[in-house]
Amino acid sequence: MADILIVDDEIGIRELLSEILMDEGHAVRVAENAAAARKARKARPPDLVLLDIWMPDTDGISLLKEWILEGLLTMPVVMMSGHGTIDTAVEATRIGAVDFLEKPIALQKLLATVEKALKHDHIGKRPPLTLEALAKSHLFRDLKRRLEQAAAKSSSLMLRGGMGVIAELCARTLHRPRAPWLEFADVTAPLTQETLQAHAGGLLYVRDLALLGKMQQMSLDFALERAARFNILVVAASSLSRTALAERGWDSRTLGRIYEVWLDLPEIVHHADDVPEIASLFLAIMVERQEVPRRQFSSAALNLLRAHVWGVEGNERNGWSELQTLVRNLALAALEEIISEADVRRLMPEPENKQEDKDLAQFPKLFALPLREARDVFEKLYFERLLQQEEGNMTRIAERSGLERTHIYRKLKQLGFALNRKDGGEPGAS
Repeated sequence: MADILIVDDEIGIRELLSEILMDEGHAVRVAENAAAARKARKARPPDLVLLDIWMPDTDGISLLKEWILEGLLTMPVVMMSGHGTIDTAVEATRIGAVDFLEKPIALQKLLATVEKALKHDHIGKRPPLTLEALAKSHLFRDLKRRLEQAAAKSSSLMLRGGMGVIAELCARTLHRPRAPWLEFADVTAPLTQETLQAHAGGLLYVRDLALLGKMQQMSLDFALERAARFNILVVAASSLSRTALAERGWDSRTLGRIYEVWLDLPEIVHHADDVPEIASLFLAIMVERQEVPRRQFSSAALNLLRAHVWGVEGNERNGWSELQTLVRNLALAALEEIISEADVRRLMPEPENKQEDKDLAQFPKLFALPLREARDVFEKLYFERLLQQEEGNMTRIAERSGLERTHIYRKLKQLGFALNRKDGGEPGAS
């Protein structure tokens, strides 16, 4: 029978549901709040979660979204709600819950819902994503070819310049169908010959070398030394460079083995023009897998995603993973089917320091221009910043710039800003 986790802050409900479900032969665990539910989920993913909406620390909807965003929704979730939260429970089924139960919960309704939920074709049971799902993107199509070529005659592969979602996409692409998959982070004891034998022909995935302690490093070296014998492919990623790992005390022999064959992964900071296409692909995949409601991006929203400053060179942590998480958040938070520019701005404010870095990066280019052109470029940057900071308030812009309002309107028009003065309104940049 099934392992069922009941999450509810009312002890009476926990006890009642537990008794009923145990009488049906199920194994039941209980959690009185979100913190306890997280702990139970981490200890052992259940086959089903009965999740109350209203809880004092973190509500059930927030916990459901958290599991979705962290890739932990690998089990069906049935929401439980009182009369006042029934609409919220219905909305939760659009987000990722498979069903809902209204309190007080009738015995037959409970049993029928649990039986149906356990048979549900849940997203967590579907095949993991690979680069094949993103094959419409020229960038990822080429990456897939290079990846397969690099791993063709090797027992290990280091993915340089990438971790998170892009590294796992690569590892899943190389994983042979129906072959064993071993997540190195889940290995709590030193690897043995028996463990490697049990995963012969499979793939050992190391999410981040930087997180491994000394004993884990030795265990990884043990696996690397024997990978070819057991036909295991070791795929690793890291948030640190090889030099940084060496400075942390990594054994040079282990690093030599893991870096014997490596592949540089594309960093999002160099592929801004590909962001709209890939964001749309991420969204289409999530909709198809029923992870999010049906949504589409507006052209303005995609243009804003393209213009965003995505991380920094050499740090994928704020790159492709950030884009995928943002797309999921946008799909869950947008009120309309079309995700608008306003939706993107609401969830992706431009950090001021990043905007300053972007503006400052243009200054070296000014010295290659004639004085008049350089002055125009600087003035446009200057007024763009003032308009943004003062939200178009011309009185404050006049005070800060030391210019008369009439002069400012004339200057903005000269610099190509679109002016919109209806109802005393202010200009907006074209």
